[in-house]
Amino acid sequence: MTINKTIEGSVVTLAIAGWLDTSTTPEFASALLDLGDSCEKLVIDLAELEYISSAGLRQLVSAHKQMKGNLTIANVPVEVMQVLRMAGFDKRLNIV
Repeated sequence: MTINKTIEGSVVTLAIAGWLDTSTTPEFASALLDLGDSCEKLVIDLAELEYISSAGLRQLVSAHKQMKGNLTIANVPVEVMQVLRMAGFDKRLNIV
């Protein structure tokens, strides 16, 4: 998994590529901890995400809680979107 971080003012975008699973969620959790207080809105770009496990889903919930709802998940591939829908995330998270 790779994470590319871009900052535009108070908006941080984390573009995730590869697999978000048990072995890679610690890296994602670390990226979330590194956001700091200046991040007012977080965008997680999943355009290059190939797979997400339940551990990855938990990290998305953690990001949502950390950002107090100021989270957008963008560019979700069809296969990943199916998982998000099955987990009910399409009703809880802002997915564009």
